[in-house]
Amino acid sequence: MTTETTLFSNAPEISADDYCVFGVATCYIREEGETKEVEVIEPLPSSSLESVLQGSATSYKMIAAKMVKEVFDGENLIKPDDFPQGADFGSDLTERIIAAVRTYKYHDHLQSSFPLGTVKTDLNHSIKRKRVLNAERMVRTEDNVKQHPHTHTTV
Repeated sequence: MTTETTLFSNAPEISADDYCVFGVATCYIREEGETKEVEVIEPLPSSSLESVLQGSATSYKMIAAKMVKEVFDGENLIKPDDFPQGADFGSDLTERIIAAVRTYKYHDHLQSSFPLGTVKTDLNHSIKRKRVLNAERMVRTEDNVKQHPHTHTTV
């Protein structure tokens, strides 16, 4: 009988041996009016994996199928050797790992189309739409859409 190690107290159904796909994305950070490019390691949910494998434009430079324990041991984040040394882990990583693993448990057919240990670098990498990590959205009154006066009248 095998025992699986639970890594997350708030998600006991997620074990160290669970499947997850992690990617290295090109993102941007705005600091003092300057935009700086950074590489971020983050989990991909199953819907993102399907889209990337179909050739959609993506901010990911590479993706790799790993067991959760290869990236997170329950206390520490572990950067796999096949990931760029300059890449950093994204924010809210543990919550995002839990969410991504749950999607692969539901869509387990993806594990056979992108098996554990697979690394893919020939992606449709594009930075046309920049992912700014610390963007602030300022909502102003002027942004409100003016509607025609007859839009909500009933006859």
